[in-house]
Amino acid sequence: MIFLEARQVVKQYANHLALNNVSLQVPEGSIYGLLGPNGAGKTTLIRIINQITGPDSGEVLLNGRKLQADDVHRIGYLPEERGLYKKMKVGEQAVYLARLKGLSRNDAIKKLKFWFEKFEIQAWWDKKVEELSKGMQQKIQFVVTVLHEPKLLIFDEPFSGFDPINANILKQEILSLKEQGATILFSTHNMGSVEELCDHITLINQSQAILSGEVHDIRQQYKDNLIKVDYSGEQNLIEQHLDDKYIIESISPNHHQNTAFVKMSSDGSVNNMIGQLLNHVEIHGLQEVLPTMNDIFIKVVEQSNQSKSENR
Repeated sequence: MIFLEARQVVKQYANHLALNNVSLQVPEGSIYGLLGPNGAGKTTLIRIINQITGPDSGEVLLNGRKLQADDVHRIGYLPEERGLYKKMKVGEQAVYLARLKGLSRNDAIKKLKFWFEKFEIQAWWDKKVEELSKGMQQKIQFVVTVLHEPKLLIFDEPFSGFDPINANILKQEILSLKEQGATILFSTHNMGSVEELCDHITLINQSQAILSGEVHDIRQQYKDNLIKVDYSGEQNLIEQHLDDKYIIESISPNHHQNTAFVKMSSDGSVNNMIGQLLNHVEIHGLQEVLPTMNDIFIKVVEQSNQSKSENR
């Protein structure tokens, strides 16, 4: 079931076209990556979904119906630019922000105590926000974002400023929220996090959606017939006994064995490659190497930019 849908959304600012007929469909209970270079239009789309601004044309649907004003209470938004009041005490501010999302004071305090204990940050309650590090402030804002248990969560660069340990803690919490039924729209430049967390993605470049689909399917679509071969035997034997259907991209020794990366032509096959090598080296493992989302991001954006440049 599609929980969040954008249909042909257009947004123009003066002489800048921020979004040009952008559409996406976010399945219920999924983590959906919204990707793109700086200035591509991601934040504009997020602001439209949050009703901070409106589209010039097109529409956004939540759970099958057009987005309405009171849907703000069903959305939790963690913006890239954090917005805590520096002079306020942490607990006082967290309660205030929770009440803006419709929670009573008692419910807000009860839920906040749960999260503060979970993150082991009880000692921060009476500190002023300006006394906390950037990472600590982001933890507070994450808590406030999820506190009212929204059905849709939007995280814009949620790991910015976190050390690896705290980034991992946050990743586990995001996965836990998904397991509890939340639908999550996730914008980041960290492609490693996309591979770890996202089920689907849409890539926006220069105001247009240029790639959409399931992460696994996209990595399969852009694979380059590259095979990793772990073997023992003389390092150069693998080169001597493969025909011209197979190109050795690199070979490196690894403890008591070697690792080769072999690119197959369209008429090559793994079985044929094994047959050519079997009597000459001892094969310990073969693995198809899929491109990373970082590689795909760069490739698709560069192709899009080149195509736009040629069409001008």
